[in-house]
Amino acid sequence: MATTPQPVPSSIASAQAFLAQEEIPGWLIHDYRSSNPIFRQVITASGHVTRPVFLFVPLSASSTLLTHHVDAGKFSQSGVEIRVYRNRDEMVEQLAAMLAGVKTVAMEYSPQGALPRVSRVDAGTVELVRSLGVEVITSADLMQFVTQRWTPEQLEDHRHSADTLGRIVNEAFRFIGEHLKEQVTEFQVAEFIRSRFDDESLSSPDGPIVATNAHASDPHYEPGSENSSVIRQGDWVLIDLWAKPDAEGSVYADITWVAYVGESVPKRQQEIFDIVIGARDAALEYLADSFRKGDSVQGWQADGVARKYIEDRGYGEFFTHRLGHSIGYEVHSEAVNLDGFETQDTRRIIPGIGFSIEPGIYLTEFGVRSEIDAYMSETGPYATSPIQREVVLIRG
Repeated sequence: MATTPQPVPSSIASAQAFLAQEEIPGWLIHDYRSSNPIFRQVITASGHVTRPVFLFVPLSASSTLLTHHVDAGKFSQSGVEIRVYRNRDEMVEQLAAMLAGVKTVAMEYSPQGALPRVSRVDAGTVELVRSLGVEVITSADLMQFVTQRWTPEQLEDHRHSADTLGRIVNEAFRFIGEHLKEQVTEFQVAEFIRSRFDDESLSSPDGPIVATNAHASDPHYEPGSENSSVIRQGDWVLIDLWAKPDAEGSVYADITWVAYVGESVPKRQQEIFDIVIGARDAALEYLADSFRKGDSVQGWQADGVARKYIEDRGYGEFFTHRLGHSIGYEVHSEAVNLDGFETQDTRRIIPGIGFSIEPGIYLTEFGVRSEIDAYMSETGPYATSPIQREVVLIRG
């Protein structure tokens, strides 16, 4: 049984353009109870979907949705042909008919689970598709092309948010200086930042990180009301803050700055800071130079540039995470990560994608991270957030 489709969604047209460019016969998107977030970014359901569902986007023909009859009404306005099944046998039969003559499909699958943000389809479903004589390849680049590129409006909002975060982080450093004599704590600074988010109509489900001294050596440390340190003269302070506007479809901004409480930065902290920002800038320049040469860059390659910069200066073992992450609807989003350390991210850094660049060196007594946001435009990459060039000095 099939229903008459509405106009084709723009995401499907975008997918077919990519399929044609890469000569991939089709994209098969499987979801079960929201196990695959990409599904709802491509096609809209009007409510809760309770059974397995497949959307097949072929290279050139009309797209088809296979869903259980109890969920079919949720897709009546989806813009694609709907096929309905009632039981497992009918589902397999309909899936086989939908893929008839197709030798290869892309799915949210990553060989050996190498890219967790891509690996959304369970092994059994991949086995099912392969049992129908269809090869399954990864949709890694396809899914980011269709669902993760920013619109001009999102880019503009992101840049405004990033500038606002830049103001707030410096206000937070001033807040520390103004309240040093009152024994201000990491938690109180975090609360100040959260109050400023409210003032600016920004939101975040967690954070920020406000970390002094050895706490700054924990990349994801967050102060609580009980474990928070008092900030004193001679302390090193790292603040990582991320947020997005309180509006549907908005994307995040995410930055990290560091400061020292005192009149001048100690030699050791200055040395590590200089190495970290050198690695950060080397990575962005590598992306810009590669673009000028017409070279496509994969995520792991950018990571390698910054990692080598730090390794060459003797601190490679203290850079313990990837160089950067995708930024989008989530602060750690679904597109390419700048990562050759935690994973080998082979996805391309394509126009329309936003990401962080945030090398770090984490010693026992203190840690340094410098995080900027960047965007790959049609004319090349550039930073979209304020860039810290010097350690901020906090004076009480």
